[in-house]
Amino acid sequence: MNDDVRNIVLGVIAAGISASLGWLARTYLWRRRLRRKQAFFGLPENSESLLVVNRDPATSEPAVHRFDVFALLELSALIKECGAHLRMVTQDMAQQGFGERTEFCVGGPASNRRMKAHMTAMLPGVHVNADSEPGPDRAAFRIGAEHYRMDPGVTEYVLLARLTAGGQSRPVFLFCGQRAITNQAATRYLARNHERLARKHGGGSFVLLLKVVNSQAYGPDVVELVADVTRAAQAPLPAEDKPPTSHRP
Repeated sequence: MNDDVRNIVLGVIAAGISASLGWLARTYLWRRRLRRKQAFFGLPENSESLLVVNRDPATSEPAVHRFDVFALLELSALIKECGAHLRMVTQDMAQQGFGERTEFCVGGPASNRRMKAHMTAMLPGVHVNADSEPGPDRAAFRIGAEHYRMDPGVTEYVLLARLTAGGQSRPVFLFCGQRAITNQAATRYLARNHERLARKHGGGSFVLLLKVVNSQAYGPDVVELVADVTRAAQAPLPAEDKPPTSHRP
């Protein structure tokens, strides 16, 4: 074997070793990111999760608003990426406790009785105006002493929460918006920012208030974080005679 052939063979071997090390490094990083994602969502490989869908309050028949369908599709993709399985149930059929499996609950308390139960049990500091009559306070949020009204299509709010209770390892995720499009905005925000949220909150509970900006033009894509309202949401509401502070769009 002359020097030229030897150099070619050594070059091929070096390239093969470099490619193998690169593949191993990428695989390691991918697996680490996947484990962190699974831990944040409480979705280990082949685990079961529950997807609770609401009903469209604008119809008399059982139906799901199209924006809520889009939200469910985004959540389904997240669950699939974690290698977990999902079971989809309607809000009136989810008659079980929480903590044994990860749950994703979509829709406000007016259209999702499961959401109403979760908020009553775990978010006593949040009140959602469920009055069906038109008015400035329709679907408004009261969180502690703060009041958040919506301007449909211009400024709307949605709560995104990750909650754990009783030492259970499987969280409940709540997507409680003033309109269906805000539910989709919250699921998209979670999909885009779950790594940052995991670094900040770890495996603990959090409640975030998000603002959806100009949904009539931008759909569910332009979302701003208003505040982390975990403490106010988990504390009982102030006395009724204390006037809330209004936040107008």
